Amino acid sequence: MSDAPPSTESVLAELERILVEVVGDDLLLDGPITLETSFDADLQLESIEFVALSEQLLITYGEQVDFVTWLAGMELDDIIALTVGDVVGFVVASLQG
Repeated sequence: MSDAPPSTESVLAELERILVEVVGDDLLLDGPITLETSFDADLQLESIEFVALSEQLLITYGEQVDFVTWLAGMELDDIIALTVGDVVGFVVASLQG
C-alpha cells in the first residue's frame, strides 16, 4: 500500500468487490454499484451482511477504518439511509487520518 490515500474510485471498486463477496454475484444483476446506491432500498443488505461487510473492511483497510464504531454512532434512520457513497467517504476520510 502506498503512502497516498486511496481515491474515491479505488475505494468504490474495492467496496463493490467486497459486496459481491458478501452478498454474491447476483448483486450486479441490477447494474453497477455507484456512490448513490442505497444499502437498504437498492442492495437490501441484511444485518448479518453488514457484519460481514465490516469484517471485510477491517481485513482490507485495517483498524483505521472502524466501521462498527462509525455505525454505532448513528441513528437507525441514518443507517437505513446509508449509501455506498457514505461508506466510501468514510473509508477515504479514515485513511487520510
